[in-house]
Amino acid sequence: MREGWPIEPLADVAARRDALRHAADTPGADARALLDAAFTELDGALDALAGVLSGGTENGSADGLPEAVRAERRLLHATFQETPVALFLLEQDGTIRRANNAAGALLGSPSGYATGKPLTAFIDLPSRAAVQTQLAAVARTGRSRGTGCRLLTADGTLEVTVTAVAIELSGDPPLLLVAATPGGRPAAQSAAANPRRARKAADAAGDPVTSLTKRIDMVAEVTRLLLDNSTFSEAVSVQRFGRLLAGEVADWVIVDLDRGGRLRRQLATGPRNRNSEDLARAVRGVDPEAESAPWQVHTARKSLLLAHADDPAVLGAGPGGTPLLMKLGATSLMCVPISDGTTSYGALTLARLADKGHFEVADLSLAERLGEHLAIAIRVDRMFRHRSEVAEALQASLLPARLPSVPGLEFTAAYIGATQWQEISGDFYDVFRYRDGWAIAIGDVCGKGQDAAAMTAAARHSIRALAHVHSSPGDVLAAANEVLVAGDYEERFVTAKLAFLEREGSRLRVRLASSGHPGPALVRADGRVELLEGDGLPLGLFADAKPSLAEFELREGDLLFFYTDGVTEARSVDLELFEDRLADELAAVADRTAAETVRAVQDLVTTFSRGELRDDVTMLAVKVASAG
Repeated sequence: MREGWPIEPLADVAARRDALRHAADTPGADARALLDAAFTELDGALDALAGVLSGGTENGSADGLPEAVRAERRLLHATFQETPVALFLLEQDGTIRRANNAAGALLGSPSGYATGKPLTAFIDLPSRAAVQTQLAAVARTGRSRGTGCRLLTADGTLEVTVTAVAIELSGDPPLLLVAATPGGRPAAQSAAANPRRARKAADAAGDPVTSLTKRIDMVAEVTRLLLDNSTFSEAVSVQRFGRLLAGEVADWVIVDLDRGGRLRRQLATGPRNRNSEDLARAVRGVDPEAESAPWQVHTARKSLLLAHADDPAVLGAGPGGTPLLMKLGATSLMCVPISDGTTSYGALTLARLADKGHFEVADLSLAERLGEHLAIAIRVDRMFRHRSEVAEALQASLLPARLPSVPGLEFTAAYIGATQWQEISGDFYDVFRYRDGWAIAIGDVCGKGQDAAAMTAAARHSIRALAHVHSSPGDVLAAANEVLVAGDYEERFVTAKLAFLEREGSRLRVRLASSGHPGPALVRADGRVELLEGDGLPLGLFADAKPSLAEFELREGDLLFFYTDGVTEARSVDLELFEDRLADELAAVADRTAAETVRAVQDLVTTFSRGELRDDVTMLAVKVASAG
């Protein structure tokens, strides 16, 4: 051992051993270089063991440096920046103290950019552990070493040979001097010999208009895609967003969203090949850890740009303990909050592979904009989902949970919401007992939404309550009209039908009151169908409105089919109305049960309209069975 180079802590050796092991699992790893590095670590362990057994390190000169060496040091300091070979002066831990101009030209960045960063941050992932081992060997033994690797530059990766030597300067701790030569040639020669590479860098730096236009186009495309989500599905928004960005902005796109105070991985998508699909599934199966970049960015609501990601653990560990960054083969990374300015919904992580170059500040600005757009889409999706859930709950409260079981009568109902609306429906139906028999009410409020729902609830419950006060269905609707007119529901109104059913021996007497509502259809056991008129004025408009009245009898096997105008006004692709087919279709199923009849009409209406229902469809049927 050389004087001034202490025996390394075992933790450092163990860390480099683990790095080599993880590097072996990295796509593109050089098995030969890794094996050489492993032997180097073994040599170091043997040297350290020998030093311990001999009672210390080798003795070196304790005298100060000769004046000639001091002169060489001053000369090196004066000419370091202008040396045509890319040089990096490293601290003992591998941190760059200084990089010369040729090194900056090789990296595609100002020479001062590298200062303070580990040299390995500029080495491609598969070679990183091997280079770290060789540097440690030089620091330990004082003997120069060289190895081939790929350097991360602004334009992608570059095959280089790095050679490290140990230098001792009087008054300073020992340092490492590393030279990087592309293909064995000096950096200046490499740039001159590769005009295409130089032209590419010049074009990227000299055409900001093209770069800005591409960023604006990407934002516009993302905006269009997120707005074109008619399902208001958060999962659909995230999936479309990730597919668009993958390959355009980054090689890998990862989206993590806050679920109950914890980040959960929602998306991981990368290059479209079989290996990447398997890797994406593995990444999706790992939620971000508290120390990972996505978690920190989400918590602090501050973006992170790692042009050269030197810490493999920045995304946490994947299955088997290998850092995810190494599994992805990513060398440049951005992580931004998914935030609308008020709420942070999670974190968006973008990663690039070595051959795509590194992210820059302009890329971070684009990523932040995209994260904001995704946050707004998530907010809208959640708002509509919440409104839809509220609407469904409120809609359910407007309809009876179940229909009564009555000997001799079979009741069945069905409700289908309009496909073109997410609002609360104004349809309602009810079956309840009144003092002399059973009552059936059905109605439809003009309009949708919460105001319509309020009027629907008022109509349904007032009819039910008033049926226990008045003996005639016409008087019940007239009294309900007074309630709704007094309720001041602006210009809204309700069409309604109310039927009182009373047993008289084998016959069923029906007294029917109508306030502008269509139907019902009277289906006789022999197949004859009569569509009754929807006379009378709607409820809620005029204080003196009177319902129309009708009376008839039902016998065993007869069926009374109530419906709203969503049934009759359903349209085909040729704009035909289902109203023209209703009587014939009911006649064709006259021998079926009430449940089978309702189900058949429901299927016919859905097929007829190709699933595009413009209005809510509500049906209720009662069939007379044997009273015994």
